[in-house]
Amino acid sequence: MRMFTSLADTSLVNCLKQGGLVVMPTDTIYGLVASAENQQAVERLYAVRGRAPQKPCIVLVASVDQITDVESWSPKHKQLAKMYWPGPMSLVVQTSKAPEYLHRSTKTLAYRVPSNKELRQLLLKTGPLIAPSANPEGQPPATTIKEAQKYFGEKIDGYVQAGKMAGGAPSTVVEVNGEKIVVLRQGAIVVED
Repeated sequence: MRMFTSLADTSLVNCLKQGGLVVMPTDTIYGLVASAENQQAVERLYAVRGRAPQKPCIVLVASVDQITDVESWSPKHKQLAKMYWPGPMSLVVQTSKAPEYLHRSTKTLAYRVPSNKELRQLLLKTGPLIAPSANPEGQPPATTIKEAQKYFGEKIDGYVQAGKMAGGAPSTVVEVNGEKIVVLRQGAIVVED
């Protein structure tokens, strides 16, 4: 277990690409992250966090270019992505190309392009990351590395220190039903048609 100096730390990139689990800052809270392209890392994250196995995680991407099913998006999906990304909106979309271990038999995934520029730079190097909040299921999200360490200790591979996080609202989760926007979780922003 190690402390990484920043999101730009090259050893952080290597750790994540090799299947490591790391607590690091996302836009408003610390997340427990793993490579979305590594099934073992994803399953380990679910086990360490005690996450319900049928619940997919939000996938962080550097840009729309890292999403596999974009060609099947409706004009409404594309409009939302253009209006709210980068930013705290997670967009739930149908997927036929993402592996089952990511969508957990739901055939849908929520994607988000984070506001944090350093995080987007990291995602360009690591590829997509799953990033639930840094807490065991049912506990409050960690707002400091010390809190995260109490939760996870040596069970994960590292931590990125970013001071006390605001602990603000999580991302707003939306899906498109026909031409209507359905808000599944009201979070940091209000998303409108």
